[in-house]
Amino acid sequence: MSYVAILVAEDAGVRTITLNRPERRNAMTPEMQSELIAALEEAAASNCRVVVLRGAGDAFCSGLDLTELRGINDKSAADYRADAERVATLFRTLYELPKPTIAAVHGAAIAGGTGLATICDLTLAVPSAKFGYTEVRIGFVPAIVSAFLALQIGDKRSRDLLLTARLFDAAEAYRLGLVNEVLLPDALDERVRALAQGLIANSPEALGATKRLMAAQNKAWLDAAIRHAMEANAEARETADFKEGITAFLEKRKPVW
Repeated sequence: MSYVAILVAEDAGVRTITLNRPERRNAMTPEMQSELIAALEEAAASNCRVVVLRGAGDAFCSGLDLTELRGINDKSAADYRADAERVATLFRTLYELPKPTIAAVHGAAIAGGTGLATICDLTLAVPSAKFGYTEVRIGFVPAIVSAFLALQIGDKRSRDLLLTARLFDAAEAYRLGLVNEVLLPDALDERVRALAQGLIANSPEALGATKRLMAAQNKAWLDAAIRHAMEANAEARETADFKEGITAFLEKRKPVW
């Protein structure tokens, strides 16, 4: 399959998926989200042994491409639902992929970008990497990503990150358990390669079975959490704050709540 917004390459059993919109700091568009879903499904069905996710340029992923907000207040409820379902499918596909996944984070990973980076099985980051669930700043609800965050770090810490919308660095992400290793920039690529080779040395059938087991253990909880998240997402987009947040962002002013 050919892609426009991402690059896919494979070497010695390691399939690398690169978000490839560096001029927009790899901000996600619906097209990129759909391509990522397709690339992950393709990897799941292939003979590759490990999947690496990374970003081109100086960022991992800056979240939703906010130029996509133009006209969003004119979207229908069905359009909103389709947007939420696509994000849910992307995160669920990544979480349940039957191959080990590694995120190599060398720059900003914000909002949905934080989700992509931290839902991977293993997340490596440089000290200067930045993370944050910034959605509430502009009237969005961090709905889908909140389900995976709560599963990873618990309710109390999730509330801190989601409600304050603050940015945090790789060291704090490590302390929270969202990042597995913090490495100097010159060591990141070599560590990704070494980690991938270590995974390849393990039984591929056992790795796949382990991932399916862990996904099955969390399935009922995640099903319910995502269902509630979809409802919250749809409701939020009908609010005055949502419309004001988007309008203020596009007009480059502070929102008036």
